[in-house]
This record gives sequence, C-alpha cells and structure tokens, in this order.
Amino acid sequence: MIRGGIGGYNTKTGLYFEGKTDLITFIKNLPGYEIKETQYTKNKKNKWYEIFYHKEKVADAFKKHALYTYLKFYGIDWRKILSKQLLPDDAIYVILNNTVFIIEVKYQEVAGSVDEKLQTCDFKRKQYLKLFAPLNRKVEYIYILNDWFRKPEYKDTLDYIIMMGCRYYFNYLPLNELGLPLPKEN
Repeated sequence: MIRGGIGGYNTKTGLYFEGKTDLITFIKNLPGYEIKETQYTKNKKNKWYEIFYHKEKVADAFKKHALYTYLKFYGIDWRKILSKQLLPDDAIYVILNNTVFIIEVKYQEVAGSVDEKLQTCDFKRKQYLKLFAPLNRKVEYIYILNDWFRKPEYKDTLDYIIMMGCRYYFNYLPLNELGLPLPKEN
C-alpha cells in the first residue's frame, strides 16, 4: 500500500487499525514473532516490550509513559532535553535500521480537535529527535488515520504532514515501512 492509498493490505504484511488495535497485540499474533515484557516494566503505564522474530531480537516497543522508562534505562533524563513529556500512542525501536518510529493513531467520526493535532507533527518529530539524539537514533513520525481524513478538507493538512518529513497511512501500517521482517508464507 502506498502512503495515502487504499486497499492492498493483509494481516501478514501490515497492521490494520480500527481505532482500537495496538502494535503489540498485532505483532504478537504474527507467525514467527514473540513478545516479551521486559523486567523494567513497573506498572500498567510503563509497559516496555522486546520483540523477537524467530528467537532473534528485532525491536523494542513501548507506549506512552513507558518511553520514559526506556530512556531512563539508557541514562537519559528527559527533563534535561524537553520541557514537557510527549506520550506516543505507540513507539517502536527497530534495531536493524536504528530507527524509532513514533506511531500516532487518529480515529475520528465527528469534527473535533484532532484537526489541529495533525498539524503538530513537525514540532513533535523534532522533539523526539532531540530526545533520541543522545542514543544516536533516527526518528520517524507516522500517523495512522481512519477514512474520516480522506475528506477533501484535509488535503492541505495531509500535504503539510508530508512536507514536514512525517508520514501517514489510512487504516493500515505496512510492516516493511518499519523494517520489521515479514512473516514467511506457508
């Protein structure tokens, strides 16, 4: 599936979002993948997972507050870098491409404040770049949007997202965009 495209998805090559699915739940059900909660997870807010493909570690994943547990493990005090915490819907560090992917899911059924939130991608991407600079990690910022955002009035906003070096997909995130191994066909 191409950015902004439609159709072409299947459950082995990418994650189909319906407003409720999260990255860990999806990956856990893929053939060859195994998810382990790290020992550094302290409570529901701080879930940090290791992702393995055929017993080889390929990624670390975390949601919201767990990002800061992860950074603390590496000796990074976010307060010395940012003035306020950012809480990603999902974040995954893919070892092979040394990239942290920040994934924000925006599921809208009526007009609301999400319109303006989409226009903050450049600022947030730059904040995450600062946060991960001490670890020398690249950062990609991706929106997963539902069909609400296909309306013509979002064209300028969607164009802006691309101009700012961020990405978006409708309802679906291809695994190969993250650099994760694709499960082999039987």
